[in-house]
Order: sequence, then structure tokens, then C-alpha cells
Amino acid sequence: MAIVNVSDQNFGTEVEAGEGTVLVDFWAPWCGPCKMLAPILDELDGEVGANVKIAKVNVDENPETASRFGVMSIPTMIFFKDGQPVDKLIGVNSKEALKGVLAKHQ
Repeated sequence: MAIVNVSDQNFGTEVEAGEGTVLVDFWAPWCGPCKMLAPILDELDGEVGANVKIAKVNVDENPETASRFGVMSIPTMIFFKDGQPVDKLIGVNSKEALKGVLAKHQ
């Protein structure tokens, strides 16, 4: 499954209305650590994309969603299970660390 870009307008249908596990990456184009995380998420999507949806929220363009989930620094990844937030990681994490969190919520 390809990584999807999510906005304030479609966050509910793309993330909260779905079933299964969704990793939401809150990021911005000017954020250096976010740029470092992007290829890790691409790799992760290639490995677990059949079972996990990965979504990206640009905090500059979608401040409502970022504020709603208390995103104060980026990158922040919030893990959703069946539409509910279940875990959160802040900063650049390894692919293995992300897979570990995902495994807890499968």
C-alpha cells in the first residue's frame, strides 16, 4: 500500500473511520529530522504496507489535526488501532523501533 497524504478534511475517513493499524506521521517540509524519517517510512511501507496503512499529515497545511492530537514537535508518529490512538513516538526512530511498536498493536 502506498503512503497517503492526509488533511484536516479527510483525517476522519482515512484514519479514524478505518479498521486495522494506521501509522500517522506528523511532519513539515522544512523539518530536517522529518526528511531523515521519510526513507525509513518508505522502507517500512514496503515491508508492512499490506497490513499497516501509513499516512502523512503536513502540520503547516493541517494545523487543526496536529493541534487536536497535541503534536508539539515533529516528527511525531501516532499509531492508531481501529480508529483510536494507541501509541506515540517523537523524533526519528529506526525501522526496527517502528516495527516493534506496530507489532504491539497488530
